[in-house]
Amino acid sequence: MDSNLTSWRLIPPLEADGVTQMAIDRWLLQQHQLGKQPAVLRFYTWTKPTISLGYHQRHYPGFWDDLAEAGEIDLVRRPTGGRGVLHQGDLTYAVITSDFSGKRIEVYQQICQFLIQGWHSLGVDLYYGQAGRDYLRNPNCFGTATGADLVTAKGDKLIGSAQVKKGHAVLQHGSMRLNPHTELHEKVFQQPLTSLNLDLPQETIIQALTESAADCFEVELVVQALTPEEWGKIR
Repeated sequence: MDSNLTSWRLIPPLEADGVTQMAIDRWLLQQHQLGKQPAVLRFYTWTKPTISLGYHQRHYPGFWDDLAEAGEIDLVRRPTGGRGVLHQGDLTYAVITSDFSGKRIEVYQQICQFLIQGWHSLGVDLYYGQAGRDYLRNPNCFGTATGADLVTAKGDKLIGSAQVKKGHAVLQHGSMRLNPHTELHEKVFQQPLTSLNLDLPQETIIQALTESAADCFEVELVVQALTPEEWGKIR
């Protein structure tokens, strides 16, 4: 270990339901804000198709509640902003840190550099999106792309990110759409799904993004799973 590098915590990939995943992100942000937790990088997946709603998203299609009541999806609210994301066949990343400053979009783009570099190493070049006028009216996060989102050269949105700041501490997490279920997506959003045809193992993606994070942020990533004591506090 290079003693000159700042240490971040790297939590091993975790699959859990949406309520649990959001509770983990909220708790890690709170602990980091209080100085009880170092900066954190983690990747996770969802045990069941889940729509995560933005913290301030009050308007969304009423039939989403019907789908949730029928057990087809779960609904959970994120601590971050933005619009609805269908988590199914995706990989989610989360960064909790206080190492970056500036306007919100500047912090977004400082953090997103590790995503751009990591995906470039996998042969996928990504660019920042540009939202159209329908951004606020579209309940689907992947229906438009803002300057905080990453799209391919063809304009297909691969990564949608959202952020919340508490003091100097920032939580930024985002969904990487890898193998979405076309029928479910179109049922939820009533919009056609553009397939990106990314045939890459999640382990390969996580490894590439872990390496790019260490390089971009100039940090030492120390693997440390959540402890039983921490699980008790999160739950």
